[in-house]
Amino acid sequence: MYTNQRINALGNRKYLAFSLVFLPFVFWLSWYTYSGNSWTPSLPFSCRFQYDHFRKDGSYLDHLLEIRLPRMNYSQPETMNPPRRDILVMTPWFAPIVWDGTFNIDILNQQFKQRNVRIGLTVFAIKKYVVFIQLFLETAEKFFMVGHKVNYYIMTDRPKDVPNVTLAEGRKVVVLEIQSYARWQDVSMRRMEMISLFAKEQFIQEVDFLVCVDVDMRFSDHVGVEILSDIFGTLHPAFYRGQRQQFTYERRPASQAYIAYIEGDFYYAGGFFGGTVDEVYKLTNQCHNAIMTDKANSIEALWHDESHLNKYFLNHKPTKILSPEYLWDNSMGVPEVLRKRRFVAVPKNHVQIRN
Repeated sequence: MYTNQRINALGNRKYLAFSLVFLPFVFWLSWYTYSGNSWTPSLPFSCRFQYDHFRKDGSYLDHLLEIRLPRMNYSQPETMNPPRRDILVMTPWFAPIVWDGTFNIDILNQQFKQRNVRIGLTVFAIKKYVVFIQLFLETAEKFFMVGHKVNYYIMTDRPKDVPNVTLAEGRKVVVLEIQSYARWQDVSMRRMEMISLFAKEQFIQEVDFLVCVDVDMRFSDHVGVEILSDIFGTLHPAFYRGQRQQFTYERRPASQAYIAYIEGDFYYAGGFFGGTVDEVYKLTNQCHNAIMTDKANSIEALWHDESHLNKYFLNHKPTKILSPEYLWDNSMGVPEVLRKRRFVAVPKNHVQIRN
C-alpha cells in the first residue's frame, strides 16, 4: 500500500514536472505556428513534426492576416501582342528571361508586399575593394528594391573601413568580417564557401531571398522584385549573343566544372545570381565542394567560381534569368536591344585594385 502510494506520488510529481517543462514549449510552439512565422522550415525535424501536427486540420489558416492593397489600373495584357519580339523572353524549361518591357513593376510590388519579404544583398569587399562600398550603397539606396526591406551584407577583411551611408527605413548594413587571401582568384572562389556558411548560420533566420553581386559596380536604374525567384542567374554581357561552342566554360574533363562543347544553354555571369536562401545555400555549397575537389586534384577551373556556377546551372536550371541589363560594362557600347543599363561596372585598373 505504502509502496503503491509512493509510486503514485512519484508518478504524479514526475507528471507535474513534465507538464511544467513541456506544456510551455507546446504553447510557445503553438503561438509561433498560428502567428504564421516563416522560420519553421529551418526547425529541427522533431520540432517540425510537432509543427506539422498542429497544421493538420488547417485551422491555422484562419489566423493568417490578409494585407489589403489599393486597387490598380493598368493595361490589359494581350495574348496575341507580346511586348517584345526582338529578344528571347522564355527558356525551353519555362523560365522567364527578364528584359525591360516584359513586366509591370507595380503589379509585382503589390504581390511581394503582401508577402512582406526581406531581401539580403551580399557583396565581398576584400583589401582595396572597400573603396567601392560607398558608391555601391548610395546607388543601391536609389535603385535597389526601393520600398522593400533590405539587409546589405558586407563581407570584408576591413570592417573599420566600411563607410556610414544613410539608409531608408527597413534597410540596414550588416558587416561580416572574413579572412583575406593573397591571390584574387582565391578570394573569388572563397565567396561560395562564405555565402554557404552564412546562409546556413545566419541568413536563413533573417531574410527570404539572397542577391549575390560584385561590389565594384553601381546601380544606375531600377532593380526590383522582378528579379526574385527560387534560383536565378544573369546572362553574361560578353556572351548573351554567342553560341555554346564560344562560351568560356571549363573544357578540361578533369575539373568538376567541365562542360562539353555540345552542352550548355547560356553563359552565366558570376557577378549576379541569387534566389531563396535555401536554394542559394544549395548552389554555393555544391560549388564550394566542387572547388575543393578540384583543389585536391591540383586543378583550378578557368574562370574559378564562375565556371562552377555555370556547371551548376547546367544541371539545375535557374527558374528565372536576368538579361544583360542587370550586369553591363559601358565599355562594350550600348546595343539596340539594351533599353536599360541597370547595374554597371565601375571603371578601374584591375591590376592596381587586386594587388
